[in-house]
Amino acid sequence: MRMLSRNATFNSHGQDSSYFLGWQEYEKNPYHEVHNTNGIIQMGLAENQLCFDLLESWLAKNPEAAAFKKNGESIFAELALFQDYHGLPAFKKAMVDFMAEIRGNKVTFDPNHLVLTAGATSANETFIFCLADPGEAFLIPTPYYPGFDRDLKWRTGVEIVPIHCTNSNGFQITETALEEAYQEAEKCNLRVKGVLVTNPSNPLGTTMTRNELYLLLSFVEDKGIHLISDEIYSGTAFSSPSFISVMEVLKDRNCDENFEVWQRVHVVYSLSKDLGLPGFRVGAIYSNDDMVVAAATKMSSFGLVSSQTQHLLSAMLSDKKLTKNYIAENHKRLKQRQKNLVSGLQKAGISCLNGNAGLFCWVDMRHLLRSNTFEAEMELWKKIVYEVHLNISPGSSCHCTEPGWFRVCFANLPERTLDLAMQRLKAFVGEYYNVPEVNGRSQSSHLSHSRGQSLTKWVSRLSFDDRCPIHGR
Repeated sequence: MRMLSRNATFNSHGQDSSYFLGWQEYEKNPYHEVHNTNGIIQMGLAENQLCFDLLESWLAKNPEAAAFKKNGESIFAELALFQDYHGLPAFKKAMVDFMAEIRGNKVTFDPNHLVLTAGATSANETFIFCLADPGEAFLIPTPYYPGFDRDLKWRTGVEIVPIHCTNSNGFQITETALEEAYQEAEKCNLRVKGVLVTNPSNPLGTTMTRNELYLLLSFVEDKGIHLISDEIYSGTAFSSPSFISVMEVLKDRNCDENFEVWQRVHVVYSLSKDLGLPGFRVGAIYSNDDMVVAAATKMSSFGLVSSQTQHLLSAMLSDKKLTKNYIAENHKRLKQRQKNLVSGLQKAGISCLNGNAGLFCWVDMRHLLRSNTFEAEMELWKKIVYEVHLNISPGSSCHCTEPGWFRVCFANLPERTLDLAMQRLKAFVGEYYNVPEVNGRSQSSHLSHSRGQSLTKWVSRLSFDDRCPIHGR
């Protein structure tokens, strides 16, 4: 007798992906600048840890919010008992105002059309449950976030059909790619219910162009399908071109309640990336369709945001002085940190896609592959994880169509740890691949014949003073 249900044992969770396997290896041997200096440095985790000091400073100046008090009086019992899946009105108002502020107040959001969820994972899955039945499909441009294979497919039974994007145009969506994906779904007897995009893109670290958004709106309007725009990185666009929300483009096209497409465009948001609060589990669904909002509200009872969290964040996001300063400082710090990563990669003879958003770079290591195959990509990835001791995400885990691309995160670790990671990578590329230096810069060329030697020595060769500049003073 089978002990577990088919849902529990269904293999679409994606836990065997190299994306998750890299995390597992890191957890077995995590780097620590004192206790485990040869450990694996985590660069596969898209967390924003650059502005905690701003939030902690605000908490210190506003102790009532964290103490569950209002005007000096305790509201602990009120928050402990309140459990309405519509959410606290004050928090929903603060949330939509913050979403508008991130978008330069070019668009506004109605709190009555916002549904709170326990993070973006829950929001995306809830949308799929509301809009598609098992055996139907959503189109998603590649490369895409590896977790979508779990979030969108595992429990819903919905299929993902890739929209194949390539490096030839910076992985932008084209009309041809959209049509080919739609036709591929039809060949597989899959009814397409919509398109889901991430903007800014995870893993590309780029924002979508206005032309791409116009193309998507025209496509979904022509096909009579939905468009979900996952905009959880909207507050991380740190340089030009600026982030453009799909809601802004709807407004540009004068789409309103009289246009059917208005009700088929939806947004996912979260505070996990922009505010760096993934542990708070705060996500949101936004839709112009009252029926979708009603259905999502009912389904949100399976993943609510605690009243205590809503109260605290309501006070925080309602402080306009804080939010204005945070958004500006977050952009400044992300831009500098990304610049540091790009510079370190260049010193190792490695380039990346020209990014302007996100917490990561889309890194081009095609020249380091033994051959132009995904097998060679995995071989390189294993060397980087097990021997160089860096956890990065291979492009194949993101369903990239071209081997040799990797997602490398930069906002989840201290700057000195990032510097160490770049030293390790430069040593690996320069010595293992026999890459000579020209004018002080590594020039990648041919692979070394000494492929069998261990690279542990490149990690241990760096003295502790080199690894940690603070201790080296």
